[in-house]
Amino acid sequence: MNNPPGAAIRARHLTVVRGTRRVLDALSFDVAPGTVTGLLGPSGSGKSTLIRAVVGTQAKVTGTLDVLGRPAGSASLRSRVGYVTQSPSVYGDLTARQNLDYYAAVLGIPRAERAAAVTQALTDVDLTSHADDLAANLSGGQASRVSLAVALLGTPELLVLDEPTVGLDPALRRDLWNLFHRLASRGTTLLISSHVMDEADRCEHLLLLREGTLLAADTPRALRETTGSDTVEEAFLALVDAARAGDPGDPAHRPATHTEGGAS
Repeated sequence: MNNPPGAAIRARHLTVVRGTRRVLDALSFDVAPGTVTGLLGPSGSGKSTLIRAVVGTQAKVTGTLDVLGRPAGSASLRSRVGYVTQSPSVYGDLTARQNLDYYAAVLGIPRAERAAAVTQALTDVDLTSHADDLAANLSGGQASRVSLAVALLGTPELLVLDEPTVGLDPALRRDLWNLFHRLASRGTTLLISSHVMDEADRCEHLLLLREGTLLAADTPRALRETTGSDTVEEAFLALVDAARAGDPGDPAHRPATHTEGGAS
């Protein structure tokens, strides 16, 4: 099944059950290509589970989930989707540049183009001054930026980032968000998770999660206007209150029911 025009990610009734708990409860949403979409919610809301489903590493997924026109996890998506986890994925006994050179070889970037690709990735994440430092000697934020640089090497069509700004100082957070928007302007689609609500206004579109339930999927401005709120955080709280008023039960802990079919 191909995605409808304008959808880089298409989810319909996406559900993940762990034991009797619905970690993700029948989520349906679209993510437009070439945009920065924020996946926001408190810790434990299901953000990492949704991200793993999108990149094809989450087990026991039911419903429909298409990524770049293919079922999530398809082999053909491996070179088209970049994924940066919360924990840096680098080799401590290699320098930042050596890490990128190694991954560039794994990605099949021709040797003649490899040095330029590595330099560009280091420049994009502002690590040229630390390019020849051992990864083990880098700060946590710097190591995270090496992981991001690795993801950028293959010029992915979809870049999925799990809490990329955790632990970074405000100036670096600002620079990274500027980078994310530059990537989107080049045509890359970005899905970025965060539990920091003040990052919401840096996104063009938002998916707001709470305990496995999708509270809203809209622009920051629309969410503020429809809830009569001054900030996205206030809008989120208003949506939580509305959900509680409409369903006094806790949707994330309802007994799971059988769902026909699997993620396609």
